[in-house]
Amino acid sequence: MTAEILIESGLRETRAALLENGVLQEVHIERASRRGLVGNIYKGRVMRVLPGMQAAFIDAGLERAAFLHVDDIAVTRPDSTMVGLPKIEDIRRLVNQGDEILVQIVKDPIGTKGARLTTFLSLPSRFLVYMPRSESVGVSARIEDEAERQRLRELVTSLPQPAQGGGFILRTAAAGATRDALRADMIYLDRLWQHVRERALSAAPGELVHEDLPLPTRILRDELGRGIERVLVDGAPAFGQMQVFARAFMPEALDRIELYAGQRPIFDLHGTEEEIARALGRKVELKSGGYVIIDQTESMTTIDVNTGAYVGHRNLEETIFRTNLEAAVAIARQLRLRNLGGIIIIDFIDMLDESHRRQVLDALSRSLAADRVQTHIASLSPLGLVEMTRKRTRESLEHLLCKACPTCEGRGFVRTAETVCLEILREILRQVRQFGSRELVILAHQDVIDRLLDEEAPALSELEAANGRPIRLQVESFYGVDQYDVVLT
Repeated sequence: MTAEILIESGLRETRAALLENGVLQEVHIERASRRGLVGNIYKGRVMRVLPGMQAAFIDAGLERAAFLHVDDIAVTRPDSTMVGLPKIEDIRRLVNQGDEILVQIVKDPIGTKGARLTTFLSLPSRFLVYMPRSESVGVSARIEDEAERQRLRELVTSLPQPAQGGGFILRTAAAGATRDALRADMIYLDRLWQHVRERALSAAPGELVHEDLPLPTRILRDELGRGIERVLVDGAPAFGQMQVFARAFMPEALDRIELYAGQRPIFDLHGTEEEIARALGRKVELKSGGYVIIDQTESMTTIDVNTGAYVGHRNLEETIFRTNLEAAVAIARQLRLRNLGGIIIIDFIDMLDESHRRQVLDALSRSLAADRVQTHIASLSPLGLVEMTRKRTRESLEHLLCKACPTCEGRGFVRTAETVCLEILREILRQVRQFGSRELVILAHQDVIDRLLDEEAPALSELEAANGRPIRLQVESFYGVDQYDVVLT
């Protein structure tokens, strides 16, 4: 498999696209007006403690109060070092209203919900994640070779440890890393933590103490160890930043970072721009002729698989099985591409053969293996439903790029012109019975006015005759189909 990253750096927005074999798999977007907050560390103040929820709301200087659960709280000493505690049942033993506390964002604000916080701070580098309050050494589960896992664990344990203690997690990119490379990362993280501690002591509540890297350099840190062969950058400033970062932390990757000099926009390569546009739609076409419908709601995402135009070649069971297999691969890609998280329900077409069900579930699991976001799949139910979860830390692509339709208010449908006409007729009766007037003026969409002048004209004439008042119709070009006003004059 070949993999590359395209980075487009503009004045107000930076976008990064991860392509595997020329096919778009992930999109990362960072805007100047709303940068992602995950990984940022703030000096917070406890606003409210809710014993009934075993949680506290923290003022971290954000637009909305952030949420901190008791399981995410450790003790903060005056010097800002962290110490672990046994499980505490009453949050009031840990924090009280007015306390100042050092917190890190683990989940961006999503919709109407504030950010999710933790006091179990972590600082990532290229190969390691430093955890000041831990004493253990862990290895990424994606490093499967047991001998390599043991080698890395022994290397980190044998190196001089930070003066203030702490633990480490070896990231996937650490596979094959040398002792010197790991030592350099540990020195960098030790210095970074010293800087964070010093800033935390002098910071005021609600002040940013440490900010994660901007998107171009964060992509290098997090993604370059996943077999990326080339990073193509459209924008000299971002290219310069990435060169400086790579020269300091990953010099062997310098030759893979290239400045894009083409005339076409970089996201036109491989049809990336068109793929992003398609990822905002409900319907995903399958090559066989089948299709998948994806609906994102407040609490979960539902996915429905249909055979569509695919009629198969042998029998119905085989047609359904082939459609579900193809859909499983497409769904795994769409979850990454759209950055869908939380509870996900997949309605595969019902299969009678038990082996077919297992194969579809296996295909979904294999396809999700490349997803670095944590996922968990439950078994396939007799009805063909798969319940799964995908960790949600940032807003989905749809929520980032779109907003609810002002006409339908996010419902996805509007009332028909016929329905609106009947509502208008009822509203006319209601108005003339309560208020006096010389005439009534109906303000509505063109389709509604056309229907009132055609199919509903007899009813409108009957109302005029019964109430003895003329009814005038007026088209309002800015109204939606289900918007109208009945005005008394």
